[in-house]
Amino acid sequence: QVQLVESGGGLVQAGGSLRLSCAMSGRTSSIYNMGWFRQAPGKEREFVARISWSGGSTAYTDSVKGRFIISRDIAKNTVYLQMNSLLPEDTAVYYCAARSLGYLNYNNWGQGTQVTVSS
Repeated sequence: QVQLVESGGGLVQAGGSLRLSCAMSGRTSSIYNMGWFRQAPGKEREFVARISWSGGSTAYTDSVKGRFIISRDIAKNTVYLQMNSLLPEDTAVYYCAARSLGYLNYNNWGQGTQVTVSS
């Protein structure tokens, strides 16, 4: 099992920036890739970004391309989500997730961190 702890959420004005962090512990050697998801009130959870843990390749949902950057620090077992040019519609609880080798879906989840963007 892998434990994930997010941090870095908060309240920011539109146009501002935040950086989320997700610290991993446990069987980190089994990690295939890491992702960020978000869930706004009354909406389903949606994919935001992912990064391959070994190779570093990335992917983003269209609405955050050019504004958000996912990165990882292997030595620190930490994945980051740099969020720039934030919009009110980015307001959500952001979740970090890890997909282990051999799994088709993300099988480890953090508790979430609230991001609120005021207009």
